[in-house]
Amino acid sequence: MSITFNDRVAIVTGAGGGLGRCHALDLAKRGAKVVVNDLGGNVDGSDDGSLSAAEMVVEEIKAAGGEAMANGASVTDAAQVKAMVDEVMDKYGRIDILVNNAGILRDKSFSKVEDQDFRMVLEVHLMGSVNCTKAVWEIMKEQNYGRIIMTSSSSGLYGNFGQTNYGSAKMGVVGLMNTLKLEGAKYNVKCNTLAPLAGTRMTESLMPEEVIEQIKPDYVTPAVTYMVSEDAPTGVIIAAGAGVFTRVMIHETKGVYLGTGEDMTAENIEANWDQISDMTDATLCYQGGDQSMKAFTLIQESKK
Repeated sequence: MSITFNDRVAIVTGAGGGLGRCHALDLAKRGAKVVVNDLGGNVDGSDDGSLSAAEMVVEEIKAAGGEAMANGASVTDAAQVKAMVDEVMDKYGRIDILVNNAGILRDKSFSKVEDQDFRMVLEVHLMGSVNCTKAVWEIMKEQNYGRIIMTSSSSGLYGNFGQTNYGSAKMGVVGLMNTLKLEGAKYNVKCNTLAPLAGTRMTESLMPEEVIEQIKPDYVTPAVTYMVSEDAPTGVIIAAGAGVFTRVMIHETKGVYLGTGEDMTAENIEANWDQISDMTDATLCYQGGDQSMKAFTLIQESKK
């Protein structure tokens, strides 16, 4: 059965190019009214004051028979984000989908990265996602429908040299999703995360041209379309790129119970490290309390 978004309203941040543009175009093609948000800034976050990129995407959507509007709010400015949301509500009366895609890069090794560069990357990726999500959260709860996407990265999930700021922010949005999936559950507000591999303005200088051709942003977007659909899961991370789609899952090993007496030592952790690291009976925790329950289960098993 085809996925459609008729009568749905979507906001896509950073949608003037790259991944955001592809997300916006596909949502519009499937019937959504799309708000193309883009500050018009440069890759490092400096502002060139242009809305033209967002407006060009809007024109693409309209030329294909869709409906869209451009917006230049900075995701780091909560007041601007609220004004954007108010404008969308005045025009369309609802907001069903939010794709947090806006981002910048200020890559430097940890020894060289300056405080301002670290904070600015966090502000755009993490706090930008917080600001936009906060602005639509009550709307989605009240209408009993919402689909939210966070954009993470392999740099956050696994690390990447020279990207301590970016990696920190990209793992931060996973933590944000993990709690939003719980708080939104009874309101039919679902939150998922994308970990894309794509050639965009932010990555084109880092890879050879032949590689860029294999990882076009278009090859990522189906994951977003699925994760904001009616029957989407919630609380999942999908890694996508070059037509490959995988699920990233954070598991916890069964572990070892050392007791709370004389055997509970660092030396015994060292001695049991292979067993502690054994993934054979690893479990997927859905919420923080699952970890506690697993620990107490292990304690009870040790008493049998």
